[in-house]
Amino acid sequence: MRVTGEALRFAVGVGATLAIAVSVVFAQAPAPAPGRSAATQFPPSPPEVVVAMLKLAGVTKGDVVYDLGSGDGRIPIAAAGMGARAVGVEISPELVAQAVANAEKEGVAGRVRFLQRDLFETDISEATVVTLYLLPALNAKLLPKLNRELKPGTRVVSQSFDMGGPKPKATIDVSGRPVYLWVVPIR
Repeated sequence: MRVTGEALRFAVGVGATLAIAVSVVFAQAPAPAPGRSAATQFPPSPPEVVVAMLKLAGVTKGDVVYDLGSGDGRIPIAAAGMGARAVGVEISPELVAQAVANAEKEGVAGRVRFLQRDLFETDISEATVVTLYLLPALNAKLLPKLNRELKPGTRVVSQSFDMGGPKPKATIDVSGRPVYLWVVPIR
């Protein structure tokens, strides 16, 4: 294969641009908290977004809220604080341990549980509300599972990222972040 000088300059330019972009992203990423690895870092949901998500979903004491990719547990803990039962599903053992400690600290450990599992392999059929803060590709991949396992009328709320096609029933803006609501079945 013959590479021309122009093609080589283009490839080098693209590579340099990509390297700069990656450097900027990592430079902006927060340093791991003491005692935590970079692998367990996650972007936490701001408190006002957590409250808005649960309000948009209309969470009540009768609900069972599942948070898929629950991180440090702030969404399930807030739902439990509203009287709902809640389940956080998180793959990172460090984050699950942190979430359990956070629930105990907030006095809601009896209303919330955390599962260290892959969200795609977790039965979510008892949920009446599902919350998400996942990347768009994961939301789109999750859509068939949501429609298959959840009962009609179950509310699904996602912050920052939509489902990549199905129009939400409602969208609100909270501190510059979109929060989306769908109701199963999601089409």
